[in-house]
Amino acid sequence: MNISAFDLAQRFVGVKETPGATSTPLVLAMLQLDGAWPTNDAVPWCSGFTNFVAWLLRLPRSKSLAARSWLEVGRAIPLEEARSENDVVILKRDGGGHVGFFAGLDAETVQILGGNQADAVNVRSFRRADVLGVRRLA
Repeated sequence: MNISAFDLAQRFVGVKETPGATSTPLVLAMLQLDGAWPTNDAVPWCSGFTNFVAWLLRLPRSKSLAARSWLEVGRAIPLEEARSENDVVILKRDGGGHVGFFAGLDAETVQILGGNQADAVNVRSFRRADVLGVRRLA
């Protein structure tokens, strides 16, 4: 059986940060996959989530907590060719970027299954105009 990154990422829907001084152990594990920092889950963790899912499936990954680091991973594809399988979408955002797995597309928005979306793993819509790139991991 072949499982896609999108399929596996769906299993984590509902995982969220713990408010306050305590951290969610799973989110902290995602953040510390490639280093000992950060020490809590009150930091941007979208790339940590994407790296974690890719790591579990032995797919190419950025090994960085910077969302824009995904612009160098896999193969670039047009947004219109993206599929809900192993494709990641990288967005521009104030102060940096955002990354997650492609979940859908309409005329105005792209839907992304990702981490740190309102402090949780879920599907949210983002403006197509904010897309920096789409990368196919496999």
